[in-house]
Amino acid sequence: MQDNSELIARAQAWLAEDPDPETREELAKLIDAEDTAELTARFAGTLQFGTAGLRGELGAGPMRMNRSVVIRAATGLAAYLKAKGQTDGLVVVGYDARHKSADFARDTAAVMTGAGLQAAVLPRPLPTPVLAFAIRHLGAVAGVEVTASHNPPRDNGYKVYLGDGSQIVPPADAEIAAEIAAVASLHDVPRPESGWEILGEDVLEAYLARTDAVLAPESPRTARVVYTAMHGVGKETLLAAFDRAGFPAPVLVAEQAEPDPDFPTVAFPNPEEPGAMDLAFATAARTTPAPDLIIANDPDADRCAAAVKVGPGGDDWRMLRGDEVGALLAAHLVQRGARGTFAESIVSSSLLGRIAEKAGLPYEETLTGFKWIARVDGLRYGYEEALGYCVDPEGVRDKDGITAALLLTELASELKEQGRTFLDLLDDLALEHGLHATDQLSVRVEDLSLIADAMRRLREQPPTELAGLPVTKAEDLTRGTDTLPPTDGLRYTLDGARVIVRPSGTEPKLKCYLEVVVPVAARADLPAARARATDLLAAIKRDLSAAAGI
Repeated sequence: MQDNSELIARAQAWLAEDPDPETREELAKLIDAEDTAELTARFAGTLQFGTAGLRGELGAGPMRMNRSVVIRAATGLAAYLKAKGQTDGLVVVGYDARHKSADFARDTAAVMTGAGLQAAVLPRPLPTPVLAFAIRHLGAVAGVEVTASHNPPRDNGYKVYLGDGSQIVPPADAEIAAEIAAVASLHDVPRPESGWEILGEDVLEAYLARTDAVLAPESPRTARVVYTAMHGVGKETLLAAFDRAGFPAPVLVAEQAEPDPDFPTVAFPNPEEPGAMDLAFATAARTTPAPDLIIANDPDADRCAAAVKVGPGGDDWRMLRGDEVGALLAAHLVQRGARGTFAESIVSSSLLGRIAEKAGLPYEETLTGFKWIARVDGLRYGYEEALGYCVDPEGVRDKDGITAALLLTELASELKEQGRTFLDLLDDLALEHGLHATDQLSVRVEDLSLIADAMRRLREQPPTELAGLPVTKAEDLTRGTDTLPPTDGLRYTLDGARVIVRPSGTEPKLKCYLEVVVPVAARADLPAARARATDLLAAIKRDLSAAAGI
């Protein structure tokens, strides 16, 4: 344990370099009050730069997101690029509407310019996929998106892409982290006041021109949508894309339409979180004519959620699981004659593999994260169960909530013309491939050691059965597999089910991904198959919780 004088000295040294008046004032108050508990939390280490870049709570000190941390990260990235021979390449910077995002983007551009690289900043807060597109479109050597995606309001983050337009993977993350660690003093980092470019609307126009290409030229465009931007930056871009495509203008969830970094109407600005879609459901209920579909983006609009009408009168709404949307988009692309590799992460439903096999298409499984999916050779379509879909890999080598929304609305329009719905198509897929039902056991913790304890317990005493189903294979993914590099995770294969357990890469959560597959002989058997799947998933959750001690 460091003594208090050393702690105060470290805080004072950090304070002397901090360029931000707000965090300087915050830290000075902690030092004056000798708040050792809070100072210890802020100076217990440094935010670690990894394959998700940086993400954390805003505030002063090396364990928080702030301008000092971002300037160091940008300096490390610039040094990495120059070491790779990109001495004067272009770095594109995008940002969302969270607190401090514009400041972090400006600091990044200043550091790149000071290091002799070219820098260009998107014209205003825009969806993350616009940044991913701009990297390839402009021939950049790297890109940075300042966003914390769907994290709580107090967080921000820093996502790094290389010149192929996809997010960094090892060993680039460790090499950049080493360059960040080598930054001695911020006083030595040149940060000019100007010299970078603020991009014009033409980069957004070029992105929107690509969005048209995801749709079939003569497809119907009749589906009516209620849309929520979840207090993020998706609204203008999505409305422009829908207008160009000729869809009816979406009805906006007014309370969540405009960017607001405090996300006042939701506990967590993630469409998957309980209650996050309540205002969208209420908007749909009072909209006439009745909408066919509800679509939500997360705050940086790289994810896309969908809800459909259910119930006897079609008056209730149900969120589709990410795996259901993933299968619907895959089936739609197959029906349209798509060629190329279909890919997904290991935590996503195995249904995609069945769809690809039946269509005679190549299929690949990757580690969790679009940084891996985007790198699949010959990728035509990739998805991850956490609402991420890549439907135009040539344009955006990442998940894209705008183009996914367009393709979903096209599919809803085609089904509407046939008097059918998404639920009818999901039934068709269950009859053809078996009912694939997925669920998640997600445990948010304050104390990260609880996650490590659960993983250790499962490694030392792996379950031999879950929900009465024997575990036929238990894999510790830290050792890697024939097709996957090592990762911190556990995979259990059961008779008719699959479970994967892993710590979240971006949040203090332990995540357990469950899937059961129930054969279905006839349409009349679907209700019983769904009931069986629901019971199995509940039992697997219960038994897995007990085995993990969570």
